[in-house]
Amino acid sequence: MNSIHVKSEIAPLKKVLLHRPGRELLKLTPKRLGELLFDDIPFLKVAQREHDAFADILRENGVEVVYLEDLMTEVLEAQPELIRPFLYQWLTEGNIRTGKWQDKLCDYLLENYSGKALVEKTMEGITLEEMGGASAYSLQDRIAPADDLIVDPMPNLYFARDPFASVGSGIFLNSMRFPPRRRETIYAEYIFNHHPDYTDVPRYCERDSFASIEGGDVLNLRADTIAVGISERTTPDGIEGVARRLFSDPEAEVRTVLAFDIPHTRAFMHLDTVFTQIDTDKYIVHPAILGTLTVYEITPGKTDPAELSIERIDDSLEHILEKYTHTDRVQLINCGGGDMIAAAREQWNDGSNTLAISPGRVVVYERNDVTNPILRDHGIEILEMPSAELSRGRGGPRCMSMPLIRADIS
Repeated sequence: MNSIHVKSEIAPLKKVLLHRPGRELLKLTPKRLGELLFDDIPFLKVAQREHDAFADILRENGVEVVYLEDLMTEVLEAQPELIRPFLYQWLTEGNIRTGKWQDKLCDYLLENYSGKALVEKTMEGITLEEMGGASAYSLQDRIAPADDLIVDPMPNLYFARDPFASVGSGIFLNSMRFPPRRRETIYAEYIFNHHPDYTDVPRYCERDSFASIEGGDVLNLRADTIAVGISERTTPDGIEGVARRLFSDPEAEVRTVLAFDIPHTRAFMHLDTVFTQIDTDKYIVHPAILGTLTVYEITPGKTDPAELSIERIDDSLEHILEKYTHTDRVQLINCGGGDMIAAAREQWNDGSNTLAISPGRVVVYERNDVTNPILRDHGIEILEMPSAELSRGRGGPRCMSMPLIRADIS
């Protein structure tokens, strides 16, 4: 089996990528929350315990867990000549563009960190105080507080779903919508360029694309069909770009891309915040998206696969899913049941963002105590994980995990 093999949202999960939250969360402050795409500050010690419980649930169910920070460390340890180019790229994309200060910061990192600690430090960021305070820098730095950040942290990294997306035997190496997340894809770029397990993986999107797309908007409905959200963070031209590259590759199985137009709001950040598949014929959905949806069917052009054929579909979510998953009848289970207040609250706490580890067996946040019993009543086996702190980042079990390998369903 290839190093990437994901053709379904519910097929038995065999291998998954995570990022354990680290000291980057300690660099969140109230005045920077909005800028860094957070609504609150998670308590790191508890967030790490919750994340470890998540990883343990996966391992106990036969899933191999690998960590982003470990794969990146393996790349740099196997090829130490990549360390300086990586650091200079990280600094440049972190808006340190003066050669003098790039050299100073690079030397600081190399003198004080190595191996995995170096990788984790790049995720954490660097403060002015670490570099000697006001005496180290320019006039701007002399008037800045010593706790100002020279290079920002990447606190969103524990949402491992977004920087790239596994599709079939390939990936989308995503171009992220907002500046605080764009550097996250540097790690994936080095892993897919240099890690011996992943250098042969086809890529259908590059991180420097002008058009944005994020992994939370990409759902593998079948081997030949994916759904992608037109959302706050994924643009129509981003979807067209990946469709062209998929259709132009004769080895790729995907021949239909369904573009779901969803509200462009913080609460509906990605497609997987409003619906996820939990069984062959069951989906958990936020009731606010029910009714007539606007979806665009994108297929290869008749003479040139890169000349896309785009057809608008106005239909219910049930009918669209039944048609494109070749299922006689699908069942939509409302997050929060019929209570719109509970639905809004639990959708905010990722009640619709589940991770299926096999058909009818899903990992969920334990805090959604209206939705979870409803799932059980519909025959779904739920594996609850603690979530008091992780949920403050606005992402659930699916957001925190990037499947690398799923078994095929016969």
